[in-house]
Amino acid sequence: MKKIEAIIRKTKFDEVKEALLDADIEWFSYFDVRGVGKTRQERIYRGVVYDTSFIERTMLTIVVRDINAERTIQAILSKAQTGEIGDGRIFVTTIDDSIRIRTGEHGDKSLYDSDENVK
Repeated sequence: MKKIEAIIRKTKFDEVKEALLDADIEWFSYFDVRGVGKTRQERIYRGVVYDTSFIERTMLTIVVRDINAERTIQAILSKAQTGEIGDGRIFVTTIDDSIRIRTGEHGDKSLYDSDENVK
């Protein structure tokens, strides 16, 4: 199993979500995050200096079977990429185990309701 964490532009979230659903990735978590990038910038508005180096982004966390990892990554890349600085990052890590709390199932079985839904 793989854990895919993607930090993307907030404006691209809806497009990425639809691409993931089209790729049959139907479960993921997301939340708003802030980060600091390489670019430092200050803006002056009515004589007050504002630091705009904090970047608001959305972070997606998705755990998938190994066979679905590349499809998930490509779905994110296809919609999140603008080619400009600040598009974000994708991190992929290996998950040793997953346990469904309700049934106690381990591994791949804990990610889906039945083998009929395996893709």
